[in-house]
Amino acid sequence: MNPEALQNLVKKCLEDFYKRRIGNLSNLQLKQVLKRKNPYLLRAIGLRTAAELVEFLLQMHTQASDETIFGETFVEPIALAISGGHKSSAKGIDLEIDAGTQYKAIAVKSGPNVFNSSQTARMNDEFQELYNRLRQHLSQLGKQFDPVLGCAYGKRVSPPTTRRRYRIVSGKAFWEELTGDPEFYLELVRLMQDYPEQQKQAYQQEWAKAVNRFTRDLLNEFANAEGELDWEKIVRFNSGA
Repeated sequence: MNPEALQNLVKKCLEDFYKRRIGNLSNLQLKQVLKRKNPYLLRAIGLRTAAELVEFLLQMHTQASDETIFGETFVEPIALAISGGHKSSAKGIDLEIDAGTQYKAIAVKSGPNVFNSSQTARMNDEFQELYNRLRQHLSQLGKQFDPVLGCAYGKRVSPPTTRRRYRIVSGKAFWEELTGDPEFYLELVRLMQDYPEQQKQAYQQEWAKAVNRFTRDLLNEFANAEGELDWEKIVRFNSGA
């Protein structure tokens, strides 16, 4: 991919990222978030005011959702575009690359610490399902199936194990494997330029609306007449019959 096309791609991916972030906030309601959080933890932290609780809830929500949105709108599209491969139709697999004597199947993730044992087992099954579908074709071509979990950041590089049939490659090693350029992982952050700052104001405006909306609903529905948070009411909403 030529430098201008790559620059335009990074810009578009960042625009898509912020569009999804803003959309996520604009549709978010207090009760959606409150019913998914541990009310005992919220109380134990010592949150006393509506402002403190709202800020904490929104931070918790966006921290989790931003990672997912960024993977889908930035990491995956760029990995696909620069790899020379094609988008996989297999469940759980993002791209497939026909590379010499190897046929790479790559599940692209934002970071290297994403899988517990049950998720690892599921990933094994998804790679196995794709391999079973391709086995005869790859055998005829003399190609080796190479399942990979590729992580956008981090330093973890690990071969397959007895319980994990795929290898893990992260950060610099991941981007270098896709591009052949050992400096691409740094180039990617350079190419962001000031695009995030250009998008930030619109996001902050939507954040302010969410704060006001959450605060209004919290005080109306989960506070007593004196303006104190009613923790029993919060717990009843979250966990009661």
